[in-house]
Amino acid sequence: MVASSHLRGHPIEWNGKEWVYCDTKESTVKTHTERPCGHCGMHATPEGHDACLGTLPGVMNACCGHGQRKEAYVQFEDGSVLRGSRAVGVFKMLKE
Repeated sequence: MVASSHLRGHPIEWNGKEWVYCDTKESTVKTHTERPCGHCGMHATPEGHDACLGTLPGVMNACCGHGQRKEAYVQFEDGSVLRGSRAVGVFKMLKE
């Protein structure tokens, strides 16, 4: 049985030594910043933000979930965190 997961919308697997992309078998450590999102196809912003979110006011960090809504989160400057559908709702509000 192979351990598997997702990284920025791309299926990944544990090869016994490290996590690699299922499609290319490349190490995620060496190439994760070069690959676009596996869901929307966009590269991260120069600041490292998810391109679909950009910079959000009052937010310390966030992740859109890359096609997996339950993986989305937003951490506010006060340290509080929302996850999943609640985070996606906040993204919509902040982007309006």
